[in-house]
Amino acid sequence: MTKIDIFSGFLGAGKTTLIKKLLKEALDASKVVLIENEFGEIGIDGGFLKESGVEIKEMNSGCICCSLVGDFGTSLAEVLKKYQPERILIEPSGVGKLSDVMKAVQKVDTDVEVTLNSAVVVVDANKCKMYAKNFGEFFLNQIEHAGTIILSRTGDISESKLNTALEIIREHNSKATVITTPWEQLDGKQILETIENAKDLEAELMAEVAAMHDEHEHHHHDHDDEHEHHHDHEHHDHDDEHEHHHDHDDEHEHHHHDHDEHEHYHDHDEHEHHHDDEHEHHHDHGDGCTCGCHDHDHEQHHHHADEIFTSWGFETPASYTKEQLEEILEKLDDEKTYGSILRAKGMVSSGNGAWLHFDYVPGESSVREGAAEVTGKICVIGAELKEDNLKTLFAQ
Repeated sequence: MTKIDIFSGFLGAGKTTLIKKLLKEALDASKVVLIENEFGEIGIDGGFLKESGVEIKEMNSGCICCSLVGDFGTSLAEVLKKYQPERILIEPSGVGKLSDVMKAVQKVDTDVEVTLNSAVVVVDANKCKMYAKNFGEFFLNQIEHAGTIILSRTGDISESKLNTALEIIREHNSKATVITTPWEQLDGKQILETIENAKDLEAELMAEVAAMHDEHEHHHHDHDDEHEHHHDHEHHDHDDEHEHHHDHDDEHEHHHHDHDEHEHYHDHDEHEHHHDDEHEHHHDHGDGCTCGCHDHDHEQHHHHADEIFTSWGFETPASYTKEQLEEILEKLDDEKTYGSILRAKGMVSSGNGAWLHFDYVPGESSVREGAAEVTGKICVIGAELKEDNLKTLFAQ
């Protein structure tokens, strides 16, 4: 199996610099073949790559768009047959359409088993707005089809300019992993891992929430029979076998120690995902609870967490102090202002190459120093999130 990775990007974006970093820090260059197209000129970067032990098939017959008709496919098949490398890096001309390159790779006629492993676009953060305006057809095609977008020259750029670049990128590609951290702060292995196994913070947190939700449902059903036995004499006239969970008359309220003071399960330690009291979680939820466990429709018990909870978050190059983050996380307990928040997590810069990682669950949070990430990320998960207020809260 040969992996094929495409490294696209406008002329001068830094594709070759990135490839060199990956070859030096993350890849076994002796098992890599580079195919490059220098837009009809002699491959100016062939020297250092040959010194790295990389076999090069330089394509200098013209624009990559023209080469795709036949020469590209032929060249790729020839390289695969002759070298059978573990990996092929394709560095197309900066003025080519990434979608055309991807199609050409997928159509290559060869006996060697190949897979299109990644489609990476390198974007000069300083020129993103200008390129989008003046060369939209080609530049935005690259953005739209990328799986990973790596911003170059972000070391000295202003946060406002970097945010503008991110806005343009996200307008045309909401799913790609974006690397905004200056390359010198990242190891080539970390960049390669990001390209191949992009970490989705939202998916990670939703999985945690789903597990917590399933645990809650498991406890809820495990105690249904026992609970009904205790209260059947009070509710034998009700058609809905679950209604006894909701019909809180005075006797019922007294039996449960007036737990109405807890508007929802986020407000007390006992329910912090452990359910130490085997009955408590049936009743501590007020009318505003949106977790679904008390819905009169029995089918609600089978809803998945992602049907009940929503997520909000964003990528940011902004820097935060530990004190700022601690203040923000403390405010997340305010349900009326921000919604019922179950989980929050993030990794953000704290300036001068240092990073802070934070975690939040209701009533408990932590902020600690952590490793540099490819870009700052913040994610919040809960029910009835008030996104505008969250955006204002985290704005820097």
